[in-house]
Amino acid sequence: MAAIKISSKVEQTAWSDLKELAAESHQSISGLLTEAIREYVRRRRVRPEVLLHLQDSMNENEELGRLLAE
Repeated sequence: MAAIKISSKVEQTAWSDLKELAAESHQSISGLLTEAIREYVRRRRVRPEVLLHLQDSMNENEELGRLLAE
């Protein structure tokens, strides 16, 4: 897979921790950053099937929502 070069600012302590982890685990900083970004995106992204279930639930409980809003 093609790699791209990025530039960003991070807290000094976070950068130091990352460099320390890279040395301890014999991994590159680039590899650790790629892994961290993938994991973050995976955790934050809402799966389409979850959105479908949410919409179904809202449709099924529309009347209840109106009653509760009164």
